[in-house]
Amino acid sequence: MSRSIVILLGHPDRDSLCGALAARYQHAALAAGHQVQLFALGEIDFDPILRHGYRQIQPLEPGLEQINAAIAGCQHLVLVYPTWWGGMPALLKGFFDRAFLPGVAFRYRADSVWWDRLLAGRSARVITTLDTPPWYYRWVYRMPGHQQIRRTILDFCGIRPVKISGFGPVRSASEAQREAWLQQAEQLGRQAR
Repeated sequence: MSRSIVILLGHPDRDSLCGALAARYQHAALAAGHQVQLFALGEIDFDPILRHGYRQIQPLEPGLEQINAAIAGCQHLVLVYPTWWGGMPALLKGFFDRAFLPGVAFRYRADSVWWDRLLAGRSARVITTLDTPPWYYRWVYRMPGHQQIRRTILDFCGIRPVKISGFGPVRSASEAQREAWLQQAEQLGRQAR
């Protein structure tokens, strides 16, 4: 069954391991017959700072409008980024601050603490690289970046299930280990998971 997939590369440099993981996922998904759009955030011209919070409208740059339209029409969202300082790079966080706005990704209900999840009906795969050993990130740090992306961003907007693949530690990985991670990304792309 063909799916519509949007891939967001949250690493500022396409020529990185994250860039290679995103490309492998994309190529495998296309070969499997899925419709795929890849957006490299480092190549999109936008201000990552939400200058006035929600008090003032800050018009979206054309690149953000294009990504929002693609996400609105997709079934599956794939995020590929490194885990830096326990979480996502500032570029990706800036994207969420600017693009996942009220009325686009969620809507607060009047006189209520509850909200509507406007991106419901989509699933997500997160592929993230770490320099921290995954077991240490899980048991000692308690996965702060995983919790943020899954619970306070994607689930908040209705995107679920969210599955996370963490690859690391990168800095001490052999070429064989990196190739194994690329093959895992390829497998995920074929299955659109």
